[in-house]
Amino acid sequence: MTTAISIEDVRREVKILKALSLSGHSNLVKFYDACEDALNVYIIMELCEGGELLDRILSRGGRYQEGDAKLIVEQILSVVAFCHLQGVVHRDLKPENFLFSTKDEHSPMKIIDFGLSDFIRPDERLNDIVGSAYYVAPEVLHRSYSTEADMWSVGVITYILLCGSRPFWARTESGIFRSVLRADPNFDDSPWQSVSPEAKDFVKRLLNKDYRKRMTAAQALSHPWLRDEQRQIPLDMLVFKLVKAYLRSTPLKRAALKLEPLAYRRMDFEEFRAATISPYQLEALSRWEEIASTAFEYFEQEGNRAITIEELAQEMNLSSAAYSIVRDWIRPSDGRLSFLGFTKFLHGLTMRSSNARRHH
Repeated sequence: MTTAISIEDVRREVKILKALSLSGHSNLVKFYDACEDALNVYIIMELCEGGELLDRILSRGGRYQEGDAKLIVEQILSVVAFCHLQGVVHRDLKPENFLFSTKDEHSPMKIIDFGLSDFIRPDERLNDIVGSAYYVAPEVLHRSYSTEADMWSVGVITYILLCGSRPFWARTESGIFRSVLRADPNFDDSPWQSVSPEAKDFVKRLLNKDYRKRMTAAQALSHPWLRDEQRQIPLDMLVFKLVKAYLRSTPLKRAALKLEPLAYRRMDFEEFRAATISPYQLEALSRWEEIASTAFEYFEQEGNRAITIEELAQEMNLSSAAYSIVRDWIRPSDGRLSFLGFTKFLHGLTMRSSNARRHH
């Protein structure tokens, strides 16, 4: 280690390994100690003799049977959920960074190499482009990302396990990046016809270009493809983020989520359920239209009231320049939100981010 940056990188890696080892996880490589002499830094970790996940994929002719793939993906998600809850984003999830403890067929798997990892706060976004081209998420290339970038990488790994080929491929690095930004993986060619609809849905809900529509690690563990009533699902930071946003939202926004104002600042279960709705993730479901129209029917009965363009723009923190955008959202007949207005309003932030993008 010669440069200040590389020294800083290794210090951070050791700090992360130490922090994660404190509460430990069975799929996390055990960290024992770190020391240095005049020339080298030494990190002492548990010995994993079973080789890389990459080698096992290759030794199986490039792909796994679905049942075996599930066992691998469950272990990956379990440790990724653990890292995210501890405020660590790995940033380099790939089959080379998972080792098996022993050569045994059913050996447990360990996540390694936190050299590119970083600590992250719940509302923070990172901007440095790191990771491996085949596994890097679109928003990393756009230089604004959080823990969801790891979930994209899990999607890429799962795609490879199930079909034996990479979802994003080109001969050059810039070609791979272009393919990632298009985010249009192939699910039509063989062997996808023989893969279960649940497995396909699972991968599609991780390889979504919009990180807000992607499943978190905890959600992925409760997806129908992996759901196991016996398994405890780890705590999900997204729940905290959604409830926090809900507590700050306006009465109209709460009504749109089918709710009354908070009574005595305490939540009942129904209110908690509404607070933890992520419209972005719902929109990624094939039944989104049906869900939205049912919700709109309730909103019509209980929360929809006449609203002016000025009020609506104010509700959404939009400037007067954006009035023309929200004009179509209000029904001329009774001055209330239309179905289009309702869905757009739930997505509040989409407006601001699309404005910001145009501005750049």
